[in-house]
Amino acid sequence: MTHERNWFNSESHVSPHSPNNSDLRSASSTGNVLSKAADFLSMTTLSSRLFHTASAHSVQDYAAPLRTNHHSYLSPKDRFRAAVHKIIAMHRGASSIIAAGGLRVGAEPGVDPRRRSAHAMHSHIEGDCSIEVVDYSSVRSKHRTMTKSEFIEFMDMDGGEQPSSSIVDGKPDITREPWVKVRWINIGGISWSIIKALALRYDLHPLALEEILHGHSRNRSKAEYYAQHLMLHVLCHEVGNSPESSSGLPGQDMGNESFRASHKDHNTAPSKRLATDTLYRFSGRKYRNVLPRTRNDTHTPMNSELEKILTKENNIRRAKKKHLEQELSVEAMKAADERVHVRVSPMFMFLLRDGTVISIHAVPNSRFTAPITQRLRSRDTLLRKSADPSMLIHSLLDLIVDRSLEVAEEYHRQITKYEHDILLHVSSKRLRQLHVLSGDLILHQRTLDPIKTLIYGLRRYDLDRCAALVDASDAANKDVKVVGFMSHTSKIYLADVYDHMVYILTSLDMYSNVTENLINYSFNAASYEMSNIMRLLTLVTILFLPLTFLTGYFGMNFEFMWSVKKNSDLLFWEIAIPILLVTIPIAMLVDIRRLWHYMQKKHVSRAALRRG
Repeated sequence: MTHERNWFNSESHVSPHSPNNSDLRSASSTGNVLSKAADFLSMTTLSSRLFHTASAHSVQDYAAPLRTNHHSYLSPKDRFRAAVHKIIAMHRGASSIIAAGGLRVGAEPGVDPRRRSAHAMHSHIEGDCSIEVVDYSSVRSKHRTMTKSEFIEFMDMDGGEQPSSSIVDGKPDITREPWVKVRWINIGGISWSIIKALALRYDLHPLALEEILHGHSRNRSKAEYYAQHLMLHVLCHEVGNSPESSSGLPGQDMGNESFRASHKDHNTAPSKRLATDTLYRFSGRKYRNVLPRTRNDTHTPMNSELEKILTKENNIRRAKKKHLEQELSVEAMKAADERVHVRVSPMFMFLLRDGTVISIHAVPNSRFTAPITQRLRSRDTLLRKSADPSMLIHSLLDLIVDRSLEVAEEYHRQITKYEHDILLHVSSKRLRQLHVLSGDLILHQRTLDPIKTLIYGLRRYDLDRCAALVDASDAANKDVKVVGFMSHTSKIYLADVYDHMVYILTSLDMYSNVTENLINYSFNAASYEMSNIMRLLTLVTILFLPLTFLTGYFGMNFEFMWSVKKNSDLLFWEIAIPILLVTIPIAMLVDIRRLWHYMQKKHVSRAALRRG
């Protein structure tokens, strides 16, 4: 107990004026806090190590403000407050472990980069990044390429020589020169440090950050309106050149190696990095448990709950691993056949009121957005002349749609090839390829259709959604003028993008129908071929059935048969040939009628041509 009391006194003193003082007031207003404090103060040293390890970052949020060597001068009331804050920090640390283990059911929505718990959960998401910052107006442009450390320092600037032309969070944005009308921050790759710097700089909404960090890579494309900014989540489709980039199962991040690398163990095995590092410490060549794993380690009720959490986490991990193996097996079988290789990766776009546009693409390079960058270098382009940030959003959407159009054209070429081969000869290999192609088309229809809805919403409902953000119950907002994020010019040009998107979707729907028709034709052709074979065999059997009867008759072994004893084999043919002459027309009567009708129609057609 002495050790635990010193542990609380040396590391858990928190100021009553700390940012989370509301948590303290709400916690101290209940009797549960007293009982929880007593339970935690009476824990064993081993249990103390558990929560101290799990909530190291969270404890620093509360312990750092009042760490002092003169803790003996604190009053009992302040010590009680410090203990309560310590308990709150412990619970938050344990919640971080559970959330990192994939058990996010009922978790608080959003990601707040100002919290240390958010840093503990997402600090492992650090992939390679390509960062471009383009400042431009109708007369000038400035292009910069930065590393991650340079960009973070750029976002943290607090001084400058040039006066500002924009306002961020009510303060001048000193990193922008007066002539800059639009700033485009183009980021390739997902990195927690970069996203955190952007969020703190431009006050990005926590729900938007959650969409980037926790959202499924195949979530539908959508537009989210917030008071500070407009956020677009769009799935980019691009023709690839390798099987690794092919469009596969809906749950896979196809063609997005960097996205999978930066989110390593975040979707498939989320606890492998955070929870494993917390629960174990490496010692020599073996892992030894730092935390109690069973009731035999300690008899506190807390450890039975921990054991349940670990068991549930292991079951989830095993189920995910099995599901992933099945997906990889199916994908490997699909990759063995010819298919259209399509990379599908998410892009997140933010449009701020100050003319800043942020685009985050999961691929760690700027190759996808290179055409836009090239256009910004030329002064006579529409982007430069308009100096409109919403036109930059239009250009990015137009680029995504143009890439999708290339995908549709590639599918058209592939279907034309399959149709040519199937009309020549039906094979099981082509049927398998058509099945894979049909699945890919259905998948792309599902991922591309929301883009059409997104573009239509930006054109039609931009002002209405911005008006919905204004609190009408507040009298101060009575005369507030509602201004949309998209300009009138951008809405006009978005109509053309919408038309292209409609063409892509109708084309994919047509290709899907053609694929289904080819599959049905293949089965029908195979069935018809089998039917003809059976009909031919039946016809041969009918033709030779009389001959078989005659052969059996003359082959009977009787002692006296006048037909055999007194005649040669000529008698057999004298009987068989007339029978064949009668049997053949009867058996082929249907074919003779068809031939007769065909000759009549041909004669009528020729007569009509002569009269015409």
